[in-house]
Amino acid sequence: MPGLTAPSDYAEEPPRHPALKINSKEPFNAEPHRSALVTSYITPVDFFYKRNHGPIPKVEDLSRYSVHISGLVNKPIQLSMADIWALPKYNVTATLQCAGNRRTAMSKVRKVRGVGWDISALGNATWGGAKLSDVLELVGIAKLSSVTSLGGKHVEFVSVDKCKEEKGGPYTASIPLKQATDPDADVLLAYEMNGEVLNRDHGYPLRVVVPGVIGARSVKWLDSINIIEEECQGFFTQKDYKMFPPTVDWDNIDWSTRRPQMDFPVQSAICTLEDVDVIKEGKARIAGYALSGGGRGIERVDISVDGGKTWVEARRYQKDNVPYVSDGPQSDKWAWVLFEATLDIPANAEIVAKAVDSAANVQPENVEDIWNLRGILNTSWHRIKIQNSSCVGRSKL
Repeated sequence: MPGLTAPSDYAEEPPRHPALKINSKEPFNAEPHRSALVTSYITPVDFFYKRNHGPIPKVEDLSRYSVHISGLVNKPIQLSMADIWALPKYNVTATLQCAGNRRTAMSKVRKVRGVGWDISALGNATWGGAKLSDVLELVGIAKLSSVTSLGGKHVEFVSVDKCKEEKGGPYTASIPLKQATDPDADVLLAYEMNGEVLNRDHGYPLRVVVPGVIGARSVKWLDSINIIEEECQGFFTQKDYKMFPPTVDWDNIDWSTRRPQMDFPVQSAICTLEDVDVIKEGKARIAGYALSGGGRGIERVDISVDGGKTWVEARRYQKDNVPYVSDGPQSDKWAWVLFEATLDIPANAEIVAKAVDSAANVQPENVEDIWNLRGILNTSWHRIKIQNSSCVGRSKL
């Protein structure tokens, strides 16, 4: 594309924070240490996880950059950044998450394929940009439409970046038209992150943000938008990011039997301790994050120090000085909820966290029950093993 190009190698990668844990160097995939996640409700850009499938695209001339919108529409158009900036701007606070979050833990049960991630392949940011519903009106698609006059039912996003999975072609993904045209779904063409211009790792100059949905659908470095009859046929929609039962392996998999994953399930994780840790007996602060897809709030986070025999409800919070109410009007429905509890930790404790969302969905107890060959959506209870705590003279508070 004129103005925005995808390099063929990794010679011009952007700088990254040295504290990030690198899970793959080329393409670059990295996450912050888990403890960094709960230091603030809004994740600093430097500590927001990096998920890439190829070399990072580079803007050569922003004035020549544009997004082409075509397909099953009556009036295709080309939009420059100036055109997009001229549309009403919205700020949406939303958590994005790689579907492979906690994949490393799932792989310990039985090996899975994919980049290994601890519990930090997610982050919460305030995204600024134009609503996709406003953009689509420019090509004659009314808000709250489920089908265009020419039969379009899905909105496909095409990136500039090149992926080996697409045999050197671009990354693509799609969402239903009825979601794209719903103003309350808050789907954005975003050009800002946390009040600043997007950086290269996060999609500069323009990306899609689809709140409440796995990060794979929030396409970065946007090249074009196609209105299509069927969902996207690209690799990452049809042959990846689908949830299979534990009985399916690489010898008997049939990708066509499962729908592409969209909303992420309810989940939580403890960020103030490692999965195996040593702390002194006595009081300790247990803190972490909880979230659910589709705009569902977090109704409860329960913490146990005896492996799930007894439970204590944690305090939930988002913004400072604003009490969190699940699905409340002052709560950010697309964002994670942080939690904390100060508890007496016995010797050799097993600390467990589990969340319940506003639809009464509860995390599964065991990872074995949700194991899948791609290692996605490990939303099982997060367990922390405390060893030799009575013998150590330090405390994590």
